[in-house]
Amino acid sequence: MNYEVINTPNAPQAIGTYSQAIKVGNTVYLSGQIPLVPDTMTLPTGAMADHIHQVFRNLQAVAQAAGGELNNIVKLNVYLTDLAHFPLVNQIMAEYFKSPYPARAAVGVAALPKGAAVEMDGILVLP
Repeated sequence: MNYEVINTPNAPQAIGTYSQAIKVGNTVYLSGQIPLVPDTMTLPTGAMADHIHQVFRNLQAVAQAAGGELNNIVKLNVYLTDLAHFPLVNQIMAEYFKSPYPARAAVGVAALPKGAAVEMDGILVLP
């Protein structure tokens, strides 16, 4: 199988044994992004909205490094430690995506790496 590892300094560096993304043909598999700020590798200190925005910025940076944009995402997975934040995810997601929206799953989880409250991963198809 021929594939390309996608890596950018504009998103958090991997904190484990994974790549930021893998490109196979015109499909890109984006690894989960938590709201780490790339320059400091720390979580934002603001409200939940700041964390959600940071996750979308991280996903966008990796998508762009692969030659795409967020609107090329066809499947988005959202992981939340508190599903009460789901309406906020919907509100903020509308700032980053235009209709037709990607297929999506939202999953409540007990915990996420680094104590994050939100993580997202996805699959994008390049034009």
